[in-house]
Order: sequence, then C-alpha cells, then structure tokens
Amino acid sequence: MALYKHAAFVTQADDAVFDNAHHPGTPAPLSGIYRCPGCGREDVSTQGHPLPPQNHHQHTANQGHVRWQLIVFADHRPK
Repeated sequence: MALYKHAAFVTQADDAVFDNAHHPGTPAPLSGIYRCPGCGREDVSTQGHPLPPQNHHQHTANQGHVRWQLIVFADHRPK
C-alpha cells in the first residue's frame, strides 16, 4: 500500500483513470504509482514508458494475470 506523511501533498480524485487495469509492458498512460490488483505489489512508471513486464513478479493461479492499475498520479505539469 502506498504511504504518505504529509496529507497536504495528496488529493483524492474520483476520476475514471484510476479504474482501468493495464497489461504489462504497455505504455503507462500517466506517471505515478501502479498497483497489481491480483497481489497488491506496487511499482512506479513514467508516462509513455512501458509498465513492468509480465515476468516482473509471479502470481498464483488464484491471483490471475499480472495487471497494473494507477493508484497515485504524479502530476508533473507546471503550476
């Protein structure tokens, strides 16, 4: 689970971008922290760069296929 210390630096957003699970190796739609819904493992990916590959970690049959879901968006746009 992603952790943070200062609540002033994170904002909750009810955006559909957080609902999609993406295949391993596909370009990350946004920069941020991604979580595998099957096992809970997390990793960081940069927008446009490939998400971690299928062999990044192993799953049991009950965990299903490796997928990546955005859980924290890293907003790097100029303010």
